[in-house]
Amino acid sequence: MNRKKSKSLRDLLSDRFSGTWQLLSETSQFLSRTPVFAHYEDQLRVWRRDLQNADKGGEVFRQIRDEITELRSFLREQGYDLSLAKQSIVLDGFRNDASLGEGFRRVVLFFADDDIYWLSGEDNHITLAELLERQLESRFQQRRCSIRSRHYLWYRRRGNDLDLAGSDTETKEDFERFKMMVSANSLVILAKLRGLK
Repeated sequence: MNRKKSKSLRDLLSDRFSGTWQLLSETSQFLSRTPVFAHYEDQLRVWRRDLQNADKGGEVFRQIRDEITELRSFLREQGYDLSLAKQSIVLDGFRNDASLGEGFRRVVLFFADDDIYWLSGEDNHITLAELLERQLESRFQQRRCSIRSRHYLWYRRRGNDLDLAGSDTETKEDFERFKMMVSANSLVILAKLRGLK
């Protein structure tokens, strides 16, 4: 079974065994972090009102649950990853090498015209950035990959939080720009950094 099919099955099972209120809450939380939230805000409000006024487990609950499940399926078809609803990026100022003792690791992030690229490892941030640049050059020999910004960060996973902090190599101005990008695109960045363990 390929990864996409197993992920889809996991999503369907998650939807099937989650309570109606939980599905509504997770869906609302997810949509509130997307640019399409305004399109669904009124419907989410109506569902919430109708659930509050309905008998638990009655026909209204089943109907709303089916509608929420249908919306979640549609959002997945549009490329949204609803499993990210519970995750968040926590920006943690600036850190230095002492962060290694607190469970942080080094990562470099490149925001390019076409994607977000990253590399983590034990090497210092400059070496990691050079390695990532070489990887991108060999991957894109036929075309130029235009890097818009580079970020030299520390990271660690804490439950559903991805803590990110600037390193000594990251300038204050670049980190401020990174904070704005996270604020505007946290779900996209979380999806791209899914493999960051």
